[in-house]
Amino acid sequence: MAKTSILVAGAGGRMGRAVVAEILKTPGAALAGGFERRGGPDIGKDIGVLAGLDALGLAVEDTAEKGLVRAGALIDFTIPAATVGNARAAAEKGVAHIIGTTGFSADDEAAIAEAAKTIPIVKSGNMSVGVNVLTALVEAAAKALNDDYDIEIFEAHHRAKVDAPSGTALMLGRAAASGRGVELDDKIASGERAGDRESGDIGFSVMRGGGIVGDHRVAFAGMQEVITLSHSAIDRGLFAKGAVAAARWAMGKPPGLYSMRDVLGLG
Repeated sequence: MAKTSILVAGAGGRMGRAVVAEILKTPGAALAGGFERRGGPDIGKDIGVLAGLDALGLAVEDTAEKGLVRAGALIDFTIPAATVGNARAAAEKGVAHIIGTTGFSADDEAAIAEAAKTIPIVKSGNMSVGVNVLTALVEAAAKALNDDYDIEIFEAHHRAKVDAPSGTALMLGRAAASGRGVELDDKIASGERAGDRESGDIGFSVMRGGGIVGDHRVAFAGMQEVITLSHSAIDRGLFAKGAVAAARWAMGKPPGLYSMRDVLGLG
């Protein structure tokens, strides 16, 4: 497989720096550069130095377009508005787009789906291999266990995370709903419930605090037993590793909207 030249959105952020470091240590991957929003404090700084590595002679740029001409793939862990703009720019240049951003509106989702008619887009609420395996297990468990088992999804992240429930929690919720042959929107229940729980509800409980990278648990609570499936992220580098693998996988794929389960062959 030829080397994949990868551009990094939000190169000065925590995830951007982790992605840069992962690209540089991955055989078959090459760093095409990185960019930040116009006027950002990291514009012009060396990307390697920002990532805590040796200087690379690559400066952080202020638009996606400058780096896209050198790239085969774009990795994006930013914010919804920026990601939608990046998807349009990537589509114009014919560059595969790997999206780890979460918290999209329905209009955002529609814009990304439109871009995916032109380029391959891998979009996932979580790029971790382990979480995507967990998602497949949750779907299988929900299919095997009937509505006598209440489903509750617990998630915890660092204090600065904005969206709640997290993209990963919603991904797990959709997997559980899929296993039961229903739509999540029809069965979702908030973390604050009064009175008896309705049969078949899928509940979400959220914690924000400290520097928690990401903890997720899915409990299937029956009257005589509780089955719990869980995943704990220790280092956000695992998300970067999955994103780089997705970028390499996407090269040469036809246009379309893919997930990490496609990348991992989980269906």
